[in-house]
Amino acid sequence: MIIERHEDVTPAVLAVMQQTTDPRLREIMTSLVSHLHAFVREVRLTEEEFQSAAAILNEIGQATTDTHNEMVLMSGSLGVSTLVCLLNNGDMGATETQQNLLGPFWRMNSPRVDNGGSIVRSATPGPALFVDARVQDRAGNPVAGAEVDVWHSSPVGLYEHQDAGQAPMNLRGKFVTDDAGRFWFRTVKMAGYPIPTDAVVGRLLKAQHRHPFRPAHLHVLIFKEGYKTLISQVYAPDDPHIDTDVQFGVTRALIGDFRRHDEPHPADSSVEAPWYSFDYTFTLEPGTARLPRPPIK
Repeated sequence: MIIERHEDVTPAVLAVMQQTTDPRLREIMTSLVSHLHAFVREVRLTEEEFQSAAAILNEIGQATTDTHNEMVLMSGSLGVSTLVCLLNNGDMGATETQQNLLGPFWRMNSPRVDNGGSIVRSATPGPALFVDARVQDRAGNPVAGAEVDVWHSSPVGLYEHQDAGQAPMNLRGKFVTDDAGRFWFRTVKMAGYPIPTDAVVGRLLKAQHRHPFRPAHLHVLIFKEGYKTLISQVYAPDDPHIDTDVQFGVTRALIGDFRRHDEPHPADSSVEAPWYSFDYTFTLEPGTARLPRPPIK
């Protein structure tokens, strides 16, 4: 088709999209072109703005390394990650779900830890946190033998790969649920933290007068054949940014009960007060067990 005016461009591109053999890819590309062209017309995108946008996309790719994923940060900062999560879980967006963002810091092959063990692998000053959790199916039956990957930031808001003072795999571990579906361990209470702001996402936040903070949270990834892999984050309600998460990840179902205790620990006199306990029940949905692609190595 020979283009004579701007109105001819969209129909020409959509016609080409119809040649796509894969029906789902055809549906996605047709919709993408329609919305993208409509966006360009709505804002009357200038040539300079288009060139800047292309440069920004290139920069996002260039800023992504083995230890940093700028695209994941941008997706979260625009609310896209949360929207995709909520639309694909909880009966396809109809009910509450415990699924949440994978985030940019999950690493595969965390060390295995026995239930009751600690995931603190180097000196990490902060209040002790005792986690006691349960994994069940939709009917409330315990799910035994599930692999549970946990990870979180330190009490100063840094993951171990960001902090030379932490041992490799500090505050990370993989557990297996017992016959009652339980897993439990000791760690330190995590803190909220700012997402990296030294690239494209940081400039966007500054331009929008937004803070870069995520509220404190515990990451959990639960894998068991016969169930959809549960990727979750449970948030501490006492965090000052619980209502203004820069990644829009806080949902009502995932505000946890992190209880502060100012009295001595009943079973371990070496635990200094204050210390915290956290109890939670995770529910798996039936489906296919898949591990996601790690955002960092």
